[in-house]
Amino acid sequence: MSVPQRLSIATLGVADLAASTAFYESLGWQKSASSMDTITFFQLEGSVLGLYERGALADDAQVPADGSGFRGVTFALNLASEADVDTAFAEFVAAGATAQVEPHTAFWGGYSSYVADPDGHLWELAYNPYWEIGPDGRLGLAPPAG
Repeated sequence: MSVPQRLSIATLGVADLAASTAFYESLGWQKSASSMDTITFFQLEGSVLGLYERGALADDAQVPADGSGFRGVTFALNLASEADVDTAFAEFVAAGATAQVEPHTAFWGGYSSYVADPDGHLWELAYNPYWEIGPDGRLGLAPPAG
């Protein structure tokens, strides 16, 4: 068997589950009926975002919960235009995100910005003119080289 090349769920460790859930709901994201008192799920286009109390998530993964600062991970939401990036950036900030990098023309030829959710998780909001976003909202890359 080969390991499937996909991301099924990204789970964020959060300080306050109710507050973090409210933040993402204020972006217009709908909480799944699969959510429970201890975890919130949002069905994304092609994957799932989970929110789980940080200490409980660390216990589940059997790692210390005291990590802080840059985690070496960002999430990206690719959008269909520069205007959509500007709109999403404004909506994230209005919902309580911290503006990290204002929308700008990026060195790679696209348009990019960064926000941090209330727990400091970084989201890149970007338009990449070299990639396609399908009608289902999924990002289409060139096929594997080789």
